[in-house]
Amino acid sequence: MEYRRLGRAGMKVSALSLGAWVTYGNQVGEEIAYECMTAAVEHGVNFFDNAEGYAGGQAEVVMGNVIKRAGWRREDLVVSTKIFWGGSGPNDTGLSHKHVIEGVNNALKRFQMDYVDLVYCHRPDVNTPIEETVRAMDIVIRQGKAFYWGTSEWSADEIRSAYGIARELGMTPPSMEQPQYNMLNRTRFEKEYALLYRDIGYGTTIFSPLASGMLTGKYRQGIPSDSRGALKGYEWLQKSLTDQRNLAIVEQLIPLAGELGCSLAQMALAWCLKNPNVSSVITGASRAAQVHENMKALDVVPLLTSDVMARIETILAPNA
Repeated sequence: MEYRRLGRAGMKVSALSLGAWVTYGNQVGEEIAYECMTAAVEHGVNFFDNAEGYAGGQAEVVMGNVIKRAGWRREDLVVSTKIFWGGSGPNDTGLSHKHVIEGVNNALKRFQMDYVDLVYCHRPDVNTPIEETVRAMDIVIRQGKAFYWGTSEWSADEIRSAYGIARELGMTPPSMEQPQYNMLNRTRFEKEYALLYRDIGYGTTIFSPLASGMLTGKYRQGIPSDSRGALKGYEWLQKSLTDQRNLAIVEQLIPLAGELGCSLAQMALAWCLKNPNVSSVITGASRAAQVHENMKALDVVPLLTSDVMARIETILAPNA
């Protein structure tokens, strides 16, 4: 396993990590989660991603139970949660001072932990002043309930605003962003955020590196009944999973992966890892075998020579 610094932060995260979105508490139960997380640890994964909104908090319960059951040393792990969607009450969503503090406290109870390593603002909150959120996150850090805080799917302007406010007030600035990034979704990560990497050393833990499964090739003939795209509540995914332009790109990428002797998924993960601004690539898995297959992407990275990357770029260019 390769370990990368989280931007300019001193802490290191595994280049490939494991997330709980969709799966834990929805697709799989605790036993499968245990098998997947154990497999990940065997490969050197130290970063596990979660959120208060995943399966209504049940994903944090499952992950916390697995960590306790496995008996892993807490210091060896990097665990995250994200705050925004905490419930149905008027103050259970968003990034108000009240919800940030209560959301983190409730997440820690579900995890059965004294602290998480990373806490993210899961989305920007148009109803709460950024300064209020910065102050609340600073309190979370100062209380030792998290070591670093960051953003997820915020605009570059919003991130700069939060960073500037924190610096001006002598508070802890955000350290990292969790954006979507993959071969089919590149613009924000590569262009909008470009100066954030250079100017403030922002780290990134990217999600959906396989475009919700599109870059595995399993949606070439439609949406399988046992796939994420068929899950209740995820109907919004179906449009992107059946996008003809993206499917055409997938068809062109598959032969190239074959030339490299790997799967399309492994090539897609390796492509993300090639970007020096990626701190960690968050993978998902509903069975241990998927974890083992995904981890092989590390071996594919050296195969992505400048020539191969140029060929990939030619295929992706019409969608850039």
